[in-house]
Amino acid sequence: MLLDGKVALVTGASRGIGAATAKRLAAEGAAVAVNYNASEGEARRVVAAIELAGGRAVAVRADVTDRAAVDEMVHLVARELGPVDVLVANAGMRVHLAPFAGYPWEAFEAKLVGEAKGVFFVAQAVVPSMISRRSGSIVVISSSLSRHAGEGFCAHSASKAALDALVRAMALELGPHGVRVNTVAPGLTLTDATAFLPQGVKDASAKGTPLRRNGTPDDVAGAILALAADTGRHVTGVYLPVDGGVLMG
Repeated sequence: MLLDGKVALVTGASRGIGAATAKRLAAEGAAVAVNYNASEGEARRVVAAIELAGGRAVAVRADVTDRAAVDEMVHLVARELGPVDVLVANAGMRVHLAPFAGYPWEAFEAKLVGEAKGVFFVAQAVVPSMISRRSGSIVVISSSLSRHAGEGFCAHSASKAALDALVRAMALELGPHGVRVNTVAPGLTLTDATAFLPQGVKDASAKGTPLRRNGTPDDVAGAILALAADTGRHVTGVYLPVDGGVLMG
């Protein structure tokens, strides 16, 4: 029980990587706040699965790009479960695929600003309590595309690279207060968000990895757990690819 007695908030936790992470943290003893924006039914199913397995969870609605909604969510979590010990900033903006030469600035700007808000607002809301207790772990979900470019993904790559830089800045400033901040960067992971990709693209991606397969939400959840728990208590500011070995460094 690596997270026994801890409270975790997972944003964008109604499906995919977020849902798998919420369940994994709960299985290790954490009381989990399952954040969602529009997918209430899916979020409540995640909560039900956690409770069925003997865990404790609540579904909390908030648009993570709305500061007031985020502040209200964090206050609600504190009342229902306790102050947040672990934040997994997983919620992200949808990807608009297009070549750079014709990419609309409005879509690029929305992706860049939306991704930043989704981490900035939630982290700022939970950090004061972590600082006061001199303990906390923040895991930000990026993408291997922040370091490995892909055609049509200019906005996604740029927005995730901005998060990577923000994580390093946060890790530097919050480390003296006992708060760790790290990045998990999934490669191609089989979720609803990648369901639109042709099977040939998925097969080619799998073939290009040393492990010869695409990732799953559980693969990413395991890496998040490793950084969130005290097993990683001397690890901060890292960029951890979960991509089957494509990015090695």
